[in-house]
Amino acid sequence: MIAKRSAVRVRYAAGLTAGLVLLALAVAGGLAVGAQSVPPAEVFAALLDPGAPHASIVREVRVPRTLLAVAAGAALGLAGAVMQGMTRNPLADPGILGVNTGAACAVVAATVLLGTRSLQAVVWWALLGAAVAVIVVYLLGGRGAGRGTPEGLVLAGVAVTAVLGAVVSGLGVLDADAYGTLRMWSVGTLAGRELPVLAEVLPFLLVGAVLALTVAPALDAFALGDEAGRALGVAPGRVRLLGTLATVLLSGAATAAIGPVGFIGLVAPHVARLLTGPDHRRLMPYAVLIGAGLLLVADIVGRVIARPAEIQVGIVTAFVGAPVLIWLIGRNRRARRSASRKAVAPA
Repeated sequence: MIAKRSAVRVRYAAGLTAGLVLLALAVAGGLAVGAQSVPPAEVFAALLDPGAPHASIVREVRVPRTLLAVAAGAALGLAGAVMQGMTRNPLADPGILGVNTGAACAVVAATVLLGTRSLQAVVWWALLGAAVAVIVVYLLGGRGAGRGTPEGLVLAGVAVTAVLGAVVSGLGVLDADAYGTLRMWSVGTLAGRELPVLAEVLPFLLVGAVLALTVAPALDAFALGDEAGRALGVAPGRVRLLGTLATVLLSGAATAAIGPVGFIGLVAPHVARLLTGPDHRRLMPYAVLIGAGLLLVADIVGRVIARPAEIQVGIVTAFVGAPVLIWLIGRNRRARRSASRKAVAPA
């Protein structure tokens, strides 16, 4: 038994190491690839010497963009893991459940209606919008025939996303100039992001990450149901409160920085679960690495396939994530039908 546990720990550590190596390679690709490719040797020289060739491209454009992709992708992956564990819903994701769109809507409304331009104010508006969206989706998803089912929450999220998306478009009509400054951001983009953006959202991301990791052990007991969780010493209300706060901080701050990017929070936890199993203490670090890598690779793909122009990262993730969502919904329905047949089968 001890040898088996030791082997599991070794495999887990090896997997994390491999993930870090792959993320480092993606970071190198993010610094080298773009409308103008930079050889790796020159990237390294530019990082060390501000006067080196391509130093301005690497240091002023690609370093902030790459760091922000890693931070936002990690935040979205972790937020997705918390949401899926907290709601016991394998389809939960900040984008699908309207959290990202709620943050984006609040930012656009503050910009167009109130003339908000301060980055600090934008972050707070994004957090407020994310919180309101979470509450509305949970209220809608907990009512009607679809109450308590993953599909019920997804439908509520789709409805809220559609309404908020229409509000964002309507606000653009009211003030085309203000909305013009947010047009690229509103579909999710890393282009033009600078280090002050990362510095502004990083404290919120760190607090959200600490809260997420704090509730990780409780989510394992919570997965058995409220009553079983209470029997194991878990307070469901406290788990929901801390988990929701972590989700709002992570997804709201990420959206304030790069706009509403969907499906990272859906895909990253599922991939992590395939590698680690359902234990959230093991799953969450993997979700962080996978989320960061997915967003960074999606950004690189968007730069490459339409050179010298680029496709926004939110569009790339939507093309990849939508088929995954359809597959997961089908798999979830088949699993429920199979469980139902087994429950009614004669002994």
